Amino acid sequence: MIQPETQIPDRLASGFEPYNDLGGAELLAALIGDPMFGRIAVVSSFGVESAVLLSLVAAIDSSLPVIFLNTGKHFPETLDYVEKLATEIGIEDLRIQRPDLDELQIHDHTGDLWKSSPNACCELRKTIPLNKALEGFDSWISGRKRYHGDDRSGLDSVEWVNGRYKINPLAHWAPEQIRQEFKLRDLPAHPLLKQGYQSIGCAPCTRATRSGEGPRDGRWADQGKIECGIHNRPVQGLNI
Repeated sequence: MIQPETQIPDRLASGFEPYNDLGGAELLAALIGDPMFGRIAVVSSFGVESAVLLSLVAAIDSSLPVIFLNTGKHFPETLDYVEKLATEIGIEDLRIQRPDLDELQIHDHTGDLWKSSPNACCELRKTIPLNKALEGFDSWISGRKRYHGDDRSGLDSVEWVNGRYKINPLAHWAPEQIRQEFKLRDLPAHPLLKQGYQSIGCAPCTRATRSGEGPRDGRWADQGKIECGIHNRPVQGLNI
């Protein structure tokens, strides 16, 4: 059962030990199947680096549910990549979560809410759908990494957030480790990588990165926004 937000399980109360010294396949092997973590799902953007985490998970338990949030605003290349990667890696339980059609009709019937309020658009198309998709799960696996910077720079391998365990197997990985793992596992690259996209979200709010920029600088560029919201506290209602 999911515990209250303020009640951190005793086993992880002191810095979430012993798991924060683990990473990658070692961390996943330790947590997947451990009754303490209950039902676990993977949440993936199927972005530039996603194949590494998905491959690590599939090698341990290919039946673990993988959730993809189809916002209705993705690049066509990303949607094609979801199918290609899921097939090649052998994901057995891919779950496509979409925004509620009635809520879209009420709050974004023209489809351009992202222009006036990117935060509300992310809430409608990502945060609320993710909350629904995670119902019944006690833990979820994320592909976030410290080297992406900003709020991610202090990531731990295991967190307790919003009444669930959040597992970050690649938190301590460096870019070179990601590249090496792609080669080692012969993983297909996201088709937009060659066009200069280092981090890929919805098409209207993502551009290719420029020389000298960080991997996420092409996301919500010049909008003062760094996260979509799915890694924040749960929403209480649309902020429109």
